[in-house]
Amino acid sequence: MGNREDLMAGAKRCLYEKGYGRTTARDIAAASGVSLAAIGYHFGSKEALLNAALIEATGEWGETLATVVAGATAASGDPEERFIAVWDGVKDTFVEHRGLWAAQFEAIAQIAHAPELEKALGESQRMARLGLAALFQGLPEVPDTEEELARGMFYQALLAGMAALWMAAPDQAPTGRDFLRGLRLVGDSALKPAAS
Repeated sequence: MGNREDLMAGAKRCLYEKGYGRTTARDIAAASGVSLAAIGYHFGSKEALLNAALIEATGEWGETLATVVAGATAASGDPEERFIAVWDGVKDTFVEHRGLWAAQFEAIAQIAHAPELEKALGESQRMARLGLAALFQGLPEVPDTEEELARGMFYQALLAGMAALWMAAPDQAPTGRDFLRGLRLVGDSALKPAAS
C-alpha cells in the first residue's frame, strides 16, 4: 500500500477505536505509520481524511449488509421470513461494526459545526439510498427515480433507528419479527382515514 491507502486504513481504524471527534491527526499518523505531513499532502486536512474514511467504512459495512441480505434470500423464499432474517442479520452486524456506528452518530452530532462534513455526507445520500433500495429488493441496481429514493430513504431510516436502539440497549433492540409487526401496525393505522 502507498501512503494514501495507509492513511485511509489508519483513519478507519481510529474511527472504530477512538471515534470521530476524539481522533487526532497524530493518532491517524501513528495508526498508519505515515508522517503527519502526509495527511495534508494527500487529503488537505484531518477532517477531509476522516470524512473520506467514514464514507469508505460505511461502504464496507454495506458489503457486509449485502452478504446478510443474500443469505436471507437464499435461506427462504417466503417474504416474511426473508424480512425477519434480514433484520436479524442487520442487528448482528452491529456487534462487529459498533465503532463505525458510534462514529457515524458522533459525526452527525457535529455536523452543524462542520460544513465540510455536512457536504461529504450530503453528497453520499442519494447513492446510499439508491444502493439500499436495490439491496433490500435483491436487485443489482435500481433506476434513479423518486420512487426508489423514497424506498431507500425508508430503509435508511429503519437502519439508523435500529442502530440507535441497539447502541443504547443491545438487549432491548428490536428483532426482525418486532420490525415486521411494527411495520404492519403502522401501515394499517397510517392508511386508515383519520377519526372525526
